[in-house]
Amino acid sequence: MNAIKDNNSISRKELSEIIGIAQSSIQKHMNTLKTKKLIERVGPAKGGYWKVMK
Repeated sequence: MNAIKDNNSISRKELSEIIGIAQSSIQKHMNTLKTKKLIERVGPAKGGYWKVMK
């Protein structure tokens, strides 16, 4: 979540490289964070950004 706070338009590829896990795993974790209302996607898939809720 710190990487998202630092760069709210970070891509799954960039997160994957920073954290060192597969992009598919990043997507699963992002979905979990969205379900728990810890992050929110604002805007479209391209051009949007992530908002950290807490």
